[in-house]
Amino acid sequence: MQPTEIADTLDRFQWEALRALCLPSPDARRLNGPAVARLLKEDLLELHDDRPSLTAKGRRVIVCGSPLLWNS
Repeated sequence: MQPTEIADTLDRFQWEALRALCLPSPDARRLNGPAVARLLKEDLLELHDDRPSLTAKGRRVIVCGSPLLWNS
């Protein structure tokens, strides 16, 4: 699946989690649990020391964004 195809399937909470994890010091405790679980399943996040972090695939999805977001 291409990054834009995955991006089109993400909901608001999943996008917020991805964007929050781009910050230099993300507060993982404030992330939506089901959103993080979905992002882990899609290989957009991975766990390091029980903390979610972006994968290369997750970074590509953020950079590409979603055409649905472009039009809003």
